[in-house]
Amino acid sequence: MKIIFMGTPDFAVPSLKALIESHYDVICVVTQKDKPKGRGYKVVPTPVKEYAMSQGIMVLQPERLSREPETIEKIRELNPDLIVTCAFGQILPDSLLAIPRYGTINVHGSLLPKYRGAAPIQWAVINGETKTGITTMLTDSGLDTGDMLLKAEIDIPDDMTAGELHDRMSLLGAETLIKTLKKLEEGTLVPVPQDDSQATLAPRITRDTGRIDWSASARNIHNLIRGTTPWPGAFAFLDGQKVRIWRSAVGEDRSDTGEKPDPGTIIGLDKEAMTVQAGEGIVRVFEIQVESNKRMTPYQYSLGHELKIGMKLTPYEAE
Repeated sequence: MKIIFMGTPDFAVPSLKALIESHYDVICVVTQKDKPKGRGYKVVPTPVKEYAMSQGIMVLQPERLSREPETIEKIRELNPDLIVTCAFGQILPDSLLAIPRYGTINVHGSLLPKYRGAAPIQWAVINGETKTGITTMLTDSGLDTGDMLLKAEIDIPDDMTAGELHDRMSLLGAETLIKTLKKLEEGTLVPVPQDDSQATLAPRITRDTGRIDWSASARNIHNLIRGTTPWPGAFAFLDGQKVRIWRSAVGEDRSDTGEKPDPGTIIGLDKEAMTVQAGEGIVRVFEIQVESNKRMTPYQYSLGHELKIGMKLTPYEAE
């Protein structure tokens, strides 16, 4: 079976690797354009391109497939039996989907129809889900709307970050993909239409997604911190300085029935953690990073900087 693989980030590499190691004939890889990265803005290849080149596989990098008929024609000439996509990053035009005789199979990082879109892993954590998973699906011209093929579930522990879940999900995606292709070859795949009434969206994460609203519940704040780690990072401001918060937990609110401090107020600081009042409950903060400093515990930061009980973390630089 001749396969064209389409993917871009780290998440897609295990699926490509699994295809190659399972002796499928990957004849071409399609990935996004190389982009500047890091402080020096050095142009670097996508993770999928880097791995494909190490395996001697031809790579195509269209700017936008829907506007490049010459790339689609090149894919047509390659005459693939199947296209496999995994976090490619573009909606595929109908002219491309019509090429492979077995269609196009996508590896998606959620239990569809929940979390259709660009960031299903992050939003599952931000929204406090306790389970998520991988769905392989037949790709159509919609946004993750095609018929479902196989599903595999994974638990989300209360302390797991989106980055940690991402790494486990990428391996589960590869495993589920190979199971799907084996069933395809056996003729035992049974596509199941999605129930659109149950669909939820997982839009692209932006830098502002990590902004902490301290009037939210401690549980929601903790989930936001987990769900935006490692990128873009949850953040607040303290005396005009941006503070990223990397590790947290929901604490037990032992305050009496008297008036509570304003949300965002630091109500405790010891060698283990900084305790912050939320709109409902308290947040225990174990690791922070104030701009121009490295990651450290709040107590370590307090040894050389002003950080004390009664100070207030805010969503914006000036409030």
